[in-house]
Amino acid sequence: MPLAPAPPGGGAAWRRLLLLLTVLPLTLAALAFVLQWRGGGVDDPTARWPPHAFPGMAEPVRLSLPSSDCSDVLAGSSGPSFPYLRGWSFPSDSVAGLGLQPKVCVQTSTSAGLEQILPWLFYHKVIGVAQFLLFVEGRAAKPNVAGVLESIPGVKVVYRTKDLEDQQARSRIWNETWLSSFFYKPCNYELFVKQSLNMEMAIVMARDHGMDWIIHLDTDELLYPGGAAEYSVRRLLSEVPHDVDMVIFPNYESSVERDNIKDPFSEVSMFKKNYDHLPKDTYFGMYKEATRGNPNYFLTYGNGKSAARIQDHLRPNGAHRWHNYAKSPNEIKLEEAAVLHYTYTKFSDLTSRRDRCGCKPTKEDVKRCFMLDFDRAAFIIASTASEEEMLRWYNERVVWNDKQMNLKLLRKGVLTRIYTPMAIVQGLRESGVFTSVIAAGQPAVNEKLSPKKTDAQSQNVTRLGNLPIKLRASDSKASARKILQAELVFNDTDVTAVPPMSPPGLDDEHRHHSE
Repeated sequence: MPLAPAPPGGGAAWRRLLLLLTVLPLTLAALAFVLQWRGGGVDDPTARWPPHAFPGMAEPVRLSLPSSDCSDVLAGSSGPSFPYLRGWSFPSDSVAGLGLQPKVCVQTSTSAGLEQILPWLFYHKVIGVAQFLLFVEGRAAKPNVAGVLESIPGVKVVYRTKDLEDQQARSRIWNETWLSSFFYKPCNYELFVKQSLNMEMAIVMARDHGMDWIIHLDTDELLYPGGAAEYSVRRLLSEVPHDVDMVIFPNYESSVERDNIKDPFSEVSMFKKNYDHLPKDTYFGMYKEATRGNPNYFLTYGNGKSAARIQDHLRPNGAHRWHNYAKSPNEIKLEEAAVLHYTYTKFSDLTSRRDRCGCKPTKEDVKRCFMLDFDRAAFIIASTASEEEMLRWYNERVVWNDKQMNLKLLRKGVLTRIYTPMAIVQGLRESGVFTSVIAAGQPAVNEKLSPKKTDAQSQNVTRLGNLPIKLRASDSKASARKILQAELVFNDTDVTAVPPMSPPGLDDEHRHHSE
């Protein structure tokens, strides 16, 4: 019986399908080869971002890598970890780009060295800060540090000289009662008063430089402009309504994952979120896990920092807030942006606090030095324990070495990863920015070290005649009113300036649920 004939055209269809399956992969492979050979098809990271990807930067310029006496923290490594922009340069205010509005000024009071100040300063240049007012003392005021800082465009260095102290002893806020409860106390109280007096002078200086906003930051804090259309504090503040006088940046606190951190800005990526950026049920529900036996949810302060629009009658209200003599300021709190506070990130931070405070290591006496409970406990441990005991205490209280707990808190949103500051600082270092700045500042350093240079520091002091302050008859000598020269007792209920404050504790949970 003969076989039934195959359907007409069936074999041809199969042959065409087989040919298509053979030719298609070969065609795609050939196309990929051609694209790659022409330089297309492959996403080159160095071509992703335009030259002005960050608001504070100019066209890339190849920088030299001179040697430096500074720490390895400022030196470049062999391989770039942030290859998007190479040869970063930062022009002066007169160059278009930094002339964009609004102009943002950052003011600080510091005694740190270049290994901390330069990464802090240039990170903020990258995100659009136009002017820096640095009130320096200690290491920061030494010629090899201050000379470099003075050579950087957009930086004004003010030294803590006797002349400056005499001026501030006649300033308006020194003679007002709202700050007086912090007078004549050591360590953190002394620093708080200095910061406030420096902020008062900085307002006038920032206005003279044509600034629109002023922010007080410490050199262990970085602004994080979350929520802005670009990674720019200038862009962030440009979107603030015109009737807003002050903007609060809630602070996130660093959560270090090992005890041998050397350069916090480029080694720390995990942070604990602020109470204001968490659902209240999550905050209180995870409070004990997040606190880990410490006195409070944060190791140190939790009330953030603020930016103020520069206008008439502006005054500081302590290191964390601003106020206005003529009105009640209109203030908003940002929902995504924050201040990243790198606190106790290095084991040596324990001993550095101990070495600069002259209090007795007792529970009662440390209250004269420190406003926050963890600072008090850390000072006592650093003053009484052995090196081994201190390291064990540091790992138990500060270091987040329980990976399962970290993962749990990351999933709950209590902890978060923020990599951009790390990438920017690493990129700055590897591009040679810090070493080039140090090399460029050597002539200024040499000039300061010259025997012919006399009283160079006093030339940087802003004179009282330039300040809109209420001068009073100096019937009490300024030298008699210096901080720490008297032991006066003030009633704590008189404190009206906003001090560093801990975040809400479990005692506040009942109030939260009753609202």
